Amino acid sequence: MSQLFPIAAIGYEKVRADVDLTSGRKGAKSGKGFSPVMVGQAYAIEKMAQIAPVYTRYGWQKDGNGTAQLRSFLGLKKSQDKAEQIPQTHAVDGIALACGYFIEYRPFQRKRSHGYLCFGQVKITSAPFVVIKRPPISRRQLHLMVPRKQGLRRKYGGTVTRHGFRKGDLVRAEMAGRVSVGYVSGDTARQVSVSEFSWKRIGQFSAAKVELLYRATGILVSCPQRLSVSGVFNPAA
Repeated sequence: MSQLFPIAAIGYEKVRADVDLTSGRKGAKSGKGFSPVMVGQAYAIEKMAQIAPVYTRYGWQKDGNGTAQLRSFLGLKKSQDKAEQIPQTHAVDGIALACGYFIEYRPFQRKRSHGYLCFGQVKITSAPFVVIKRPPISRRQLHLMVPRKQGLRRKYGGTVTRHGFRKGDLVRAEMAGRVSVGYVSGDTARQVSVSEFSWKRIGQFSAAKVELLYRATGILVSCPQRLSVSGVFNPAA
């Protein structure tokens, strides 16, 4: 990414599990809690610092600059359902971390008033949200198959079909006047199975009516959604 974009700084949210009593949480019990994310975060920060300056945040901080607190200031709502493939589940924390480079919650002192405000200015614009994953393709697994007569095993797994398509190819298929676009997920002697992004099968189509659109790249890309959160945050510029 640093070869494509001019990165000025990198924001990173640190995880603090209750592995000891240093977390400050009253219910913390020494050695009872642990997060595997903690294992690699020091290494990740060290490597990222070789690319650009790194600033870190916790989810909640006493100074009010935690990721969740900044997210609240920005009006970004977060969904707790990790299964949802939407920006509100997987993108808002990253946006809040990035905005933390431009805004800061800090105390102020005026002639007749004092308190805390969020200083700085940031504008959040809409952006594409694309889900990328690997296709669930099984490799050839002959050792799992019980041989039939004459030592032959039934075909299982593999990435190449007998019709010239590869599993994961993006294709256009037609059946009874209905046109579908999806990914090759399997085949039979005369048909090609086509599935959608979630790998749910759309149908089995005659191989003669399946047209290759794009060769398999080893990844699946969903139609992009839009993160339509916009506005200027400037309460105390």
